[in-house]
Amino acid sequence: MENILQGDERLDYLLAEKLRIIQSPSVFSFSLDAVLLAKFAYVPIRSGSIVDLCAGNGAIPLFLSARTNADITAVELQGRLSGMAERSVRYNGLENRIHIVNDDVIGIASKIGYEKYDVVTCNPPYFPAQEASDKNLLEHVAIARHEIRLTLEQAIQSANELLKQGGKAAFVHRPGRLLDIVTAMRASRLEPKRIRFIYPKEGKEANTLLIEAIKDGKPDLKVLPPLYVYGPDGQYTEEVRLLLYGQDG
Repeated sequence: MENILQGDERLDYLLAEKLRIIQSPSVFSFSLDAVLLAKFAYVPIRSGSIVDLCAGNGAIPLFLSARTNADITAVELQGRLSGMAERSVRYNGLENRIHIVNDDVIGIASKIGYEKYDVVTCNPPYFPAQEASDKNLLEHVAIARHEIRLTLEQAIQSANELLKQGGKAAFVHRPGRLLDIVTAMRASRLEPKRIRFIYPKEGKEANTLLIEAIKDGKPDLKVLPPLYVYGPDGQYTEEVRLLLYGQDG
């Protein structure tokens, strides 16, 4: 196989899925948030269509490919990151199931289709644009982490435009934005139905939330049991180990 790595890129393992992914410590590497979202989101098992917004290097589409035979479209604005995703998809032989689109999330439905998808997942930028003023912050990192090119409201609006009626949108974000998320979802016809808070360990405040909404769904929010990342011994909890490494981990 051709040399698929560029610069400081490396080929890492997605152990639970038995796949490989191209990562770069200086450009982009996925975090636990991507794993959590990919395992939390509802996905049709045998058929259907999924869009992953803010796809980065393609981690979430790769994770999802192990759970579903549905067609997956991954949208990533930054060419360097979408290129990493494309090469990872080719390396794993998933070109017929995962399609990488190097384009803006804003208005993407006008290019890939309005109201035709069953599921949208999104791990959007978490932080306000003004917090990205640090001159030492790489552009790739700044755009991925900060609302420079995409706001939360714009991401949610794009999810609405892509989803069929009854389709599901799953987001991962920070608990401090919960009210903003719910407000934006309801303004975009997305009714929150499931939410789960992620805690670093017992006794600490939640630092991540997972939320799923149904387009034109009826109000009925279920709060799922908490997920703790680390146990008292400082090691991953059994649930997190299972998410990362699978039954054989």
